Amino acid sequence: MAAIDPSPSLEILVRGPEGFSLWNGPPFSNGQPGIKIEKVPCSNSKFSEDGSRLMVMKSDNVISIYDCSSSKEIRSFQLPNLAAASLSPCGNFLQTFQKASTPQEKNVILWKTETGDAVYHQFQKNMTKVTWPSIQFSFDEAVACRLATNEIQFFDAGDFSKGVVHRIRVPGVAAIELSKAPGSHVAAFVPESKGVPASVQIFACGKDSQSQPIARRSFFRCSTVQLNWNHGSTGLLVVVQSDVDKTNQSYYGESKLIYLTTDGTYEGVVSLRKEGPVHEVQWSYSGSEFAVVYGFMPARATVFDKKCNPLLELGTGPYNTIRWNPKGKFLCLAGFGNLPGDMAFWDYVEKKQLGTTKAEWSVTSEWSSDGRYFMTATTAPRLQVDNGIKIFHYNGSLYFKKMFDKLYQADWKPVSPDRYGEIVELIKSIDSLKVEETKPQGQGSKASQASTKTTSNNPPAQKPAAYRPPHAKNAAAVQAELFGESPKEAMGKNASRNKKKREKQKEKKAADTADASSGT
Repeated sequence: MAAIDPSPSLEILVRGPEGFSLWNGPPFSNGQPGIKIEKVPCSNSKFSEDGSRLMVMKSDNVISIYDCSSSKEIRSFQLPNLAAASLSPCGNFLQTFQKASTPQEKNVILWKTETGDAVYHQFQKNMTKVTWPSIQFSFDEAVACRLATNEIQFFDAGDFSKGVVHRIRVPGVAAIELSKAPGSHVAAFVPESKGVPASVQIFACGKDSQSQPIARRSFFRCSTVQLNWNHGSTGLLVVVQSDVDKTNQSYYGESKLIYLTTDGTYEGVVSLRKEGPVHEVQWSYSGSEFAVVYGFMPARATVFDKKCNPLLELGTGPYNTIRWNPKGKFLCLAGFGNLPGDMAFWDYVEKKQLGTTKAEWSVTSEWSSDGRYFMTATTAPRLQVDNGIKIFHYNGSLYFKKMFDKLYQADWKPVSPDRYGEIVELIKSIDSLKVEETKPQGQGSKASQASTKTTSNNPPAQKPAAYRPPHAKNAAAVQAELFGESPKEAMGKNASRNKKKREKQKEKKAADTADASSGT
């Protein structure tokens, strides 16, 4: 049994109108989190990907960099007309974007956080989600590159004073994504142009490598793409989105999922078993499997291997979100945004569902680095009321809940999952725990559920009543079918009564017809 004690403790960043605080994460003593850093006024905050640094944007265009091990401020930058800032994965570099007054002004600056020195300058006309951060780093910061006009430019990450040291020419390139661990490949998206189909291409990053793509896939009807590399940089998942659905089945356009490998073993569309949009896709931490939520509601969820063979069906329901536990053992399947907030927790190794619950109005959701807790948050400005944090055990039982008048951000501090041991709680001891009366698929008997309701320390949250417009009094069966329930179970008294009347009328009509035919 792996020891958990030497592992780093969990921490949670919470930001509200008065600034950010840093909490000691679960397990909490006396049921409440300890405060590691009291409220610090700020307008934004963000951890580096490895959790070693914390970037805090304050008033008067000031950026402070905190060392997360000591919780002390180690560097401060004051920049006029500051519009955005981003930390590199290991926190060694700070990238800032300032509003430029003239085209000659180099408004994107790369700073060394340890010394505070500017190591690279460039001009960038505007900032979008595709073009920011301007310079992309691999997770170990050994590789750095940026998108330029018709080309991808590479830098010497150890010495930016050398400028651009290597270029890959890609005519019409509109977006790139550097693989993170390791930074061995880069994916480039070229949109449709003058009858030429759009394409996604994969290039090797080495200076001595050829400038020809090692993998390529072309397609029509594409407005935007999402590029998702796996850990190990061997596979790329591409969610292709079109603003217009030629089949007129969806108002929101159409989407498809494409998979490419760096060794050329697979290049094509992932075969999904239900029509409709691709809601979300996520790789496992190992990079050997990926999970997809797809299809018209009720959506379907499936886990695939690296050869696109289905490994596990997670069923159907009102879902649009998938979150893979960092240890690779558990999955959370959820329906957030405009969906009711249903969550289903699965044990991927044992291929079974552990529990179900709800987290209504959730805006963000993520697993803790040790894989034992799942946190959801309702935040402003997306939602101005009912702001708060909920933390669940990996089986779906509620562990902690706190409401706020206004909450802007709630994030786990990133820590490598490799620094934690395996989860020590035995799955058998919590198999029968249920946080709702609804029986999950393939789990236990009614008697076992009744016995566990009395022993659970976390009573199920009361379900909010669903709105029924006057013209939809008999729509319970339709709604139940949409959410994956049995229409018979959800059928109301009026619908049942009307059904019986219709059956009697049919029987009477059949009898009258039979009498008439026998009389003739």
